[in-house]
Amino acid sequence: MKLIKKGKTKDVYALENGNILLKFKDTATVGEDGQLDPGGNKVGATIEGLGLASLRISKYFFEKINAAGILTHYIDSDLDAGTMTVRPATFFGKGVEIICRLKATGSFIRRYGDYCTEGQDLDFLVEASLKDDDRGDPMITSDALDMLGIMSKSEYEEVKTLTKRITKIIRDDLMERGLTLYDIKLEFGRIDGKVALIDEISSGCMRVYKGDKWLHTVELEKYFL
Repeated sequence: MKLIKKGKTKDVYALENGNILLKFKDTATVGEDGQLDPGGNKVGATIEGLGLASLRISKYFFEKINAAGILTHYIDSDLDAGTMTVRPATFFGKGVEIICRLKATGSFIRRYGDYCTEGQDLDFLVEASLKDDDRGDPMITSDALDMLGIMSKSEYEEVKTLTKRITKIIRDDLMERGLTLYDIKLEFGRIDGKVALIDEISSGCMRVYKGDKWLHTVELEKYFL
């Protein structure tokens, strides 16, 4: 097993059989104000049990999405070891994050606050940003993705369609638990030339509310035990 990368919330290892092992960590991202933020791009907190909580929720949703016939990189997971085994995938460029918004919050309010209010309903609004910490994960259009050779327009349309399907699966599941999904950040790649959901699906990738309270980090896991 060879270490490929030490990430903000996961370490990535190459396995001898060609698959990838993700080791979840107890680190969390924060925004510019230093507060916990799923949309943040720097590590600013360590929370005991966060890695296992993120893995448990990721396992649950990946298995649910796989069962829906959507291609993902997920193979299996080991909760005792805190690891997830996945198929190798190639990134779009150096990585593209896809955000699906059901309610206005976070950076959406910071950008468009003159035209919307906190918690305002949004109808599965899909946005894309580049994974680039140095540039603050800049937003990017489908035209720019295509012109820069990162993602073709047809691939973007497929990603957009899959994002809405996946978000609906997660939203409906959370709704059955009395929870409200505000937004979610997903990542896609290519597996054998096909678009596939990759990375993780955890509290660190979404904003989930119970009433008017944001359930951050390990708080969300309690609803899955």
